[in-house]
Amino acid sequence: MNTFLVILLVAAMIATVVALVRGIVSFLQEASADARGEGGGPTAAQLKSNRMMQQRILFQALAVLVVVVLLFAAGRT
Repeated sequence: MNTFLVILLVAAMIATVVALVRGIVSFLQEASADARGEGGGPTAAQLKSNRMMQQRILFQALAVLVVVVLLFAAGRT
């Protein structure tokens, strides 16, 4: 059980980092488009950046939840 939770925790942490990097890349693409003067409503890069940052928060919450379950399981033994 603990091995499964540790693997799940590592996967959640990796997913968090991937979502963070993808969100930052999308944000930088959007920022460079704004610098060139391509404005007028939310762009695809802005929407992708928002979606990636929401996924990052979800993955972080999952990682915290797994840590809580691991600590709870360790306290019971």
